[in-house]
Amino acid sequence: MAEKFDNLEEHLEKFIENIRQLGIIVSDFQPSTSFKDNIDKCQKQLHDINVPLEVFEYIDQGRNPQLYTKECLERALARNEQVKGKIDTMTKFKSLLISELSKVFPEEMAKYKDIRGEDGPS
Repeated sequence: MAEKFDNLEEHLEKFIENIRQLGIIVSDFQPSTSFKDNIDKCQKQLHDINVPLEVFEYIDQGRNPQLYTKECLERALARNEQVKGKIDTMTKFKSLLISELSKVFPEEMAKYKDIRGEDGPS
């Protein structure tokens, strides 16, 4: 039983030593000026790029920011399908309306079609 605790104690001591060494490395770290210069150059090149605030919300929530783009595209496609459906419905309605009006008001609809340059119901 003592052997198990000795093994655990050894692992914990190694872990503590690794953490101590990491602390020393981090506290001694001094960024090079070339690193800072590279960041400044990138900043100047990307000054006109705007990131939607929703992307930062995704990051704050621990979500992948690439999901934002995917979900935006999915919403756009869904909206596009809705609008396409409305356009198709209105086109069919216009065709049906012109057809029915032509039956009731043939002379007026003939004039309308001449003005619009239409050959038949559309």
